[in-house]
Amino acid sequence: MRFKRFGALIGAGLALSLAVSACGSDKEKTEAKTVVQKAKEDKKLTIGIKFDQPALGLKKPDGTFAGFDVDVARYIAKQLGVPESGITFKETTSANRESFLGGGQVDLVVATYSITDARKQQVTFGGPYYVAHQDTMVQAKNTSIKKAQDLKGKKLCRAAGSNSFRRVTEPPPDGKLNIKGVTLVDANSYSDCVSKLKSGALDAVSTDDLILAGFAAQQPGQFKVINDPFTDEKYGVGIKKGDKETCEAVNAAIQKMYQDGSAKTYLEKNFTGTGLKLNTTVPQMEGCA
Repeated sequence: MRFKRFGALIGAGLALSLAVSACGSDKEKTEAKTVVQKAKEDKKLTIGIKFDQPALGLKKPDGTFAGFDVDVARYIAKQLGVPESGITFKETTSANRESFLGGGQVDLVVATYSITDARKQQVTFGGPYYVAHQDTMVQAKNTSIKKAQDLKGKKLCRAAGSNSFRRVTEPPPDGKLNIKGVTLVDANSYSDCVSKLKSGALDAVSTDDLILAGFAAQQPGQFKVINDPFTDEKYGVGIKKGDKETCEAVNAAIQKMYQDGSAKTYLEKNFTGTGLKLNTTVPQMEGCA
């Protein structure tokens, strides 16, 4: 009897072990699902965007979203088989883009996310979907900063999670201008930078021209962009590291977006009147290796 009961216990334990193992396998399969597969099966995606960047990613008072990044995100999602009603937009800042992708809080990030070699170590990038250029914005009444080199001795914003300040203050490969004597003023985001610029807590904000144009257009007469660009900023779609299938699908969607005229429509809708010269030809894709 004892032997039979012992054997029964072993059998039950083995069955439980197999069941747990099977559940683990199912979980692993679910976790291994690419964004393309999720989009096809679930018809839903969570996409990280900025909530505070006019003309790019902005959450409006009525709870809706507007901007170039939002338009691009919706277009890509549609090409992957997800209708607009299946998209959940999640606020994603410069500081948490990598952790959100790695941790699965978002499926894609479309948030003025410049492709860099350092970021490629943590994220797979689709695109670029646009090539912006870093420029500098000052108060409209400022006459002392007419070119980027004039930032020497000035107070410049350092937005959390962004590398833009490095382009000004450091040498290559991370930097560009290597200007010494710049005082960096910390801010939580670029909207925070703009608030500090307006109050006089700093002299300038330097980042991508699309970002600056959006803020300048939001508060006419308050700011001006000096039109002295000095970098190429390739805006990529952030994807969890290693998801090559989704990267290739995103690239195909971006190319189609330019070929069918949608990209031109989105750019003109969001930036006409800002003084920016818009590029409406499809960018050179980075590849998904």
